[in-house]
Amino acid sequence: MPRLSLLASLLAALLAGTVLSFAPAPSRYVVQRRASKATLLHAGGFEWEDPTSDQADPGVENPYKNPALLQSASDEGGEELKVDPARLLSPRLRGCNVYLVGMMGSGKSAVGDALARRMGTYNFLDTDVILERAAGTTIPAIFETEGEESFREAEAQVLDSVHAHVRCVIGTGGGLVMRNQNWSKLQTGLVVYLKVDPEVIIQRVGKTDRPLLQTENPLETLKALTEERRERYEQADVTVEVTAEMDVQATADKCIRALHDFIDDNPPAWKTQAAKAKADGLDWVN
Repeated sequence: MPRLSLLASLLAALLAGTVLSFAPAPSRYVVQRRASKATLLHAGGFEWEDPTSDQADPGVENPYKNPALLQSASDEGGEELKVDPARLLSPRLRGCNVYLVGMMGSGKSAVGDALARRMGTYNFLDTDVILERAAGTTIPAIFETEGEESFREAEAQVLDSVHAHVRCVIGTGGGLVMRNQNWSKLQTGLVVYLKVDPEVIIQRVGKTDRPLLQTENPLETLKALTEERRERYEQADVTVEVTAEMDVQATADKCIRALHDFIDDNPPAWKTQAAKAKADGLDWVN
């Protein structure tokens, strides 16, 4: 059996039903749910849930556009948040996964973990970590013994396993976006591109064992890889520009706000139709 298919088969066996076991323990958070049940409607002999019901629509809005949520007096006389906007992001996503893409060293793992913990009801998964644990070896070792093509096949196998889960923030490998089959999986959720200049990444990673940077000029290699992948990265739903001054929490803050704004700008069809009916002076009929 070729090495590539051998590794893919191994991962398929190891990953079956075990993906969430790789997730860090989420912070404990109790979500208060409304007691009312979704309204069952009857049409064409079928029962279906009213999309405007309390259960289908949690009624959570963008906290950045609600001063009452964001501002409160602190002991020092300034202003502070009454609620972490990340807590209000989870119900607005309605279980939709969030995929972080970007170059190696852009902070996908650290930011993804922070984001999931702050959301409270989401798990964080890292495709590189899952791959290494399932294969029982490191990514540099896979590159050395199996080659990059074998690694990319195994990486796609991991993504195929994790994308079936919901309520996850998923950090992905830098080159994962280059395969069309991977994009079809990413598009089942919301994709966030962490855009970081190569010079900042080099400062972050320093001397590294990352296989693709084992060259005479790692910075130039990184610039070339960034340009090669740029078109794919820019297909993300949300782009977050990360500067050298931003730490993990500042980057997570920027991701949270961008996701809230994206949800506002891309409402579900029924909300658009309801708004149009209201603007036209018509009653929204269920």
